[in-house]
Amino acid sequence: MARIETSSSRPYHLVIFGASGFTGQFVVEEVARTASEGPKGNLKWAVAGRSKQKLEKVLEQAAGVLSKPELRTEVDVIVADVGEPDSLAAMCKQAVIVLNCVGPYRFYGEPVVKACVENGAHHIDISGEPQFLEGMQLNYNSQAADKGVYIIGSCGFDSIPADMGVLYTRDQFKGTLSAVESFLTVNSGPEGGCIHDGTWQSAVHGFADSQKLQSLRRKFNHKPLPTVEVKNKKKGSLFFSSEIQQYTVPFMGSDPSVVKRTQRFLVEEHQASPVQYGAYAGIGGVGSIIKLMFAGMMFWFLVKFSFGRNLLIKHPEFFSFGVFSKAGPTRKQMEASSFQFAFYGEGYTEEQDPSQGKPNAKIRTLVQGPECGYVATPIAMVQAALTILNEPTALPKKGGVYTPGAAFAKTTLIDRLNKHGFCEHLLICIITTGKFPALEESHLIARERWNTLR
Repeated sequence: MARIETSSSRPYHLVIFGASGFTGQFVVEEVARTASEGPKGNLKWAVAGRSKQKLEKVLEQAAGVLSKPELRTEVDVIVADVGEPDSLAAMCKQAVIVLNCVGPYRFYGEPVVKACVENGAHHIDISGEPQFLEGMQLNYNSQAADKGVYIIGSCGFDSIPADMGVLYTRDQFKGTLSAVESFLTVNSGPEGGCIHDGTWQSAVHGFADSQKLQSLRRKFNHKPLPTVEVKNKKKGSLFFSSEIQQYTVPFMGSDPSVVKRTQRFLVEEHQASPVQYGAYAGIGGVGSIIKLMFAGMMFWFLVKFSFGRNLLIKHPEFFSFGVFSKAGPTRKQMEASSFQFAFYGEGYTEEQDPSQGKPNAKIRTLVQGPECGYVATPIAMVQAALTILNEPTALPKKGGVYTPGAAFAKTTLIDRLNKHGFCEHLLICIITTGKFPALEESHLIARERWNTLR
């Protein structure tokens, strides 16, 4: 069972590392909002990073935004630097869980994971970088298991909605679910929206190192997952989706790899039937296609060369047609933005033998939520941490490096998000309707009322 108690030598339930970064500042605010949800109604936490002055500024900002002046004096500040292992060790020794917000993780993530494993702190990150996530599993899973430490990656928008959404769809299906496809759409308000360029940097380096990812995966020596008779049909690189009524491309994030790792865990540890998964993202109409084609051609050409990568990183707004920027979105833009995940699954009813014939039943689930990167991500990250603190017996029996689905499959994480919505943050409600003829629909709806920014 996970160790979740604080002590005189380990005084904090949570330490937010990288709290003064763009995403980190919103994680600080989310932790402050939910402190009463900690063990026995009390959450002990601190912020950490390289600059004491910047950390104090973030606490000052959070105190003003949330009208909580006590944050200025009651939250401790820890100075720690990725480049100084001793400072990381000292930080990890004081924390039950480290919320790691320092990216790109391929450059800055491993020293934090190493320090957590060696010093007995659980680790949660919001990485969407498969090479980092799978590398940590390869290099630290055994050590983490020996230490009883949980290293849980991709606990933000990448990839809790997708990973938990697939498990939710499976659990709602009456029979054997064989395949799921998800379709992501993102909506912005009248002032538009953008993504901070930290995500852009991760994408640039990730595509540049794609060959290394393939080499890394071969080291696992995984056997192919078993599949039922009918496999997911491969779709093209650009197609019109009848499901979401817009042009669609394969989703380029970490969701497919994270979901596949979860399915492998469930097969190997619980002898479950694996679910095939395909992920897609809507891009809109013809105008969006033209922009995507130009941006894609420039990106694929420049990412191959060092000078090209430098250009891409230096001018994210230009090369992404405004999708990414160094400034990131404003609070007003975030308040007006939202996302929707539609999951379409098919499988076999309880009376049908999966080895005989084609799937004979379908299911659809829907997940809607607030702005992806800096509202939904902090909520998901913090709720994942609170789940560890409050439900240690529902976690896997031993420590290790886990995906969200593998770690939280038997917890009430979705219910926690549901209850959290009544706190005017994230609302998840489940509505089940009838069948048509073998189509069972379940809607998982997440809505956000972010009143603190109004």
